Amino acid sequence: MAMAEPQGPKKGDKTKSSTDRRGGWLSRIAPGVRGAFAKRETPENLWVKCPDTGEMIYRSDLEAALWVTPAGRHMRIGPEARFKFTFDDGQYEALPTPSVVEDPLKFSDGKPYKDRLAAARKSTGEQDAMAIGYGKIAGVDAVVLVQDFAFMGGSLGMAAGEGFIAAAKAALARQVPLVAFTAAGGARMQEGALSLMQMARTTLAINELNDAALPYVVVLTDPTTGGVTASYAMLGDVHLAEPGALIGFAGPRVIEQTIRETLPPGFQRSEYLVEKGMVDRVTARKDLPSTLGSVLGTLMLGRRKAA
Repeated sequence: MAMAEPQGPKKGDKTKSSTDRRGGWLSRIAPGVRGAFAKRETPENLWVKCPDTGEMIYRSDLEAALWVTPAGRHMRIGPEARFKFTFDDGQYEALPTPSVVEDPLKFSDGKPYKDRLAAARKSTGEQDAMAIGYGKIAGVDAVVLVQDFAFMGGSLGMAAGEGFIAAAKAALARQVPLVAFTAAGGARMQEGALSLMQMARTTLAINELNDAALPYVVVLTDPTTGGVTASYAMLGDVHLAEPGALIGFAGPRVIEQTIRETLPPGFQRSEYLVEKGMVDRVTARKDLPSTLGSVLGTLMLGRRKAA
């Protein structure tokens, strides 16, 4: 008599895998234990890639290093972090920025300007590129203006211009220095000539600070270009710059295409510009509060003696 061959599982049979059986056995002993072995979700922003070396840096380590990578790259940061790093103990009073007419030209460059504004506001949590704070820097009272490159490339438009003027007026009202952290790709093309007008308007605000003998100090961060460089970014009493910051009017690629020559290494970077006299000092982010405090304290002391 022939023995029947072993039969494998037929289609439709509810045969449990060894994994399922093991999971069921564990669940019977300790309910919920199977879920303990489920794949854990990793936050998308847990690691940050260094733009210079490609190294993956643990986010909390980067935050502890003030967003400066092991390679020395001073990464772009927003107003909240900038205020926290600059003011004593991270304590400051946030000052309001004025509202302006939105999309006065009804501009569209394939996407309506209003939609671009809405997207930038959603991603940054800010109304526009400027933020203002008031507090102490190494014991010296000061108004600080921060330009956020994450908001449409920090572009200079009507809102940014009004923000700068509001910061200057706040400094005048409190009789304290104004510090501007600049970061911009230039004027905001969606506002046309109205954007370019802000170059003159911010210059007039700086003249008012000068008339009141109040210091105006600029900290150039990466990148500071275009109409911002051609106006308030280069009108300070003292110009500091973070290491490796790109500073100029036109970008290096445009210049090379125009003159048809290769630019020297480090051209338009802060270290190069110190050598050429365009920047007074390159200062690491961790040293900025103490350096600013020293500069502001000295300038304010001179003001008091002159009075």
